[in-house]
Amino acid sequence: MVHGFLVQNSSLVPGSLWRRTLLTLAIETSCDDTSVAVLEKHPNNSATLYFNEKITSDNRAYGGVHPIEAHVSHQKTLSSLVNRALQSLPIQESIESLENAIIVKGEHGINLRKKPDFVTATRGPGMRASLITGVDTAKGLAVAWQIPFMGVNHMQGHALTPRIVSALDAGKEGLQGQDPEFPFLTLLVSGGHTMLVHSQSLCNHEILANTTDMAIGDMIDKCARDILPLSYLEGATDVMYGRLLERFAFPEANADFNYTPPKSFGSPRQVVDQIYDWKLLPPYSTPGPEGARKYADSFTYSGIGTSVKRIIGRAPEMDDVQRQVLARVTMMVAFEHLASRVLFALEKPKIKVNTLVVSGGVASNQFLKTILRAILDANGHKNIRLVFPPPKFCTDNAAMIAWTGIEMYEAGWRTSLEAMAIRKWAIDPKAEDGGILGVDGWEKTVPE
Repeated sequence: MVHGFLVQNSSLVPGSLWRRTLLTLAIETSCDDTSVAVLEKHPNNSATLYFNEKITSDNRAYGGVHPIEAHVSHQKTLSSLVNRALQSLPIQESIESLENAIIVKGEHGINLRKKPDFVTATRGPGMRASLITGVDTAKGLAVAWQIPFMGVNHMQGHALTPRIVSALDAGKEGLQGQDPEFPFLTLLVSGGHTMLVHSQSLCNHEILANTTDMAIGDMIDKCARDILPLSYLEGATDVMYGRLLERFAFPEANADFNYTPPKSFGSPRQVVDQIYDWKLLPPYSTPGPEGARKYADSFTYSGIGTSVKRIIGRAPEMDDVQRQVLARVTMMVAFEHLASRVLFALEKPKIKVNTLVVSGGVASNQFLKTILRAILDANGHKNIRLVFPPPKFCTDNAAMIAWTGIEMYEAGWRTSLEAMAIRKWAIDPKAEDGGILGVDGWEKTVPE
């Protein structure tokens, strides 16, 4: 044991892995999405995504994610997704290296396919029963194929998402390094998380601000159920009500958001030329004598939800036009609150970055993109590059898990087959659990 990690001999020097092709099959089951991906990274730092599909459990009867329903969905669908993913593994051209191949039976007969170098799965954080389904499946594949298992952090995957996007877009020319390079700021915004992170290295993601109550995605979903007309809710195909709220608020294909940044983040907010008698107060609008900076490390969203519910309660027969305005103001206040914490972070002398990555399900919201860009520009930060992954990579997906597994594998890390799924797992090394590398089950490879 060295520094708390099991050290194994390996014929592969971690540094040399950067110059070889790496192929992994990855599984993501942290919440209600069952996702499987097959990803290959090439020696020139480009990548090929051969397969990336997911199936979401039907939670509409519960009005939100239901743990048991999600677990049942994983058990029903994961095996078939893995089976389809196997059909996408690259063909093994040479029969001289059969130890690096697997036989796959498909619609058009039996093929010899490249065997993955390792299997990756989300180990945490998330709903433990759901995580166990993916972790145990990945372990079984690793044992059957006699290859390593990699259990990675879900939030680390979101933070690294723009790096897989850059690799997929690189083409034959490849990349000199990774894009974005460390350090950079990351806003992780989803239905389960709201945090601003200083991503300094692969395993060092310092949390600069975190939610004190509920996640922004959860708040927007709950507000959507109050704001949206019943016809919208009844026609929903899933419980992604926040996405419905955005479409309701801005129904035009190329919406003109007509947004002007506020002069103060503590003033009541309403849209331009609003004729209604209500306003929404931003979080921490009355911070006391110490000022708003006292709460620079905190997000809070429960108050916005309470205010929206009160406005609707006073006018239950509110027409669709006013509901549309309320939807816009609700999102505006929520997103400005995110931006205010980014500004606080950029004032810190130790934060020397030129990139802000926005990842997680809420990152697919186009109004958020507009607000962040406008506020950064208005406050002297036009030099900050905003990186929003494509929508398909913003929500939970196995592609980001595959990429995280590859980066961790290249750094020399492996996961013990005895490692268990973890419900709570921080990404900040200063956290109580020690962050990404603080949990048990990691194995570090060294050259023979």
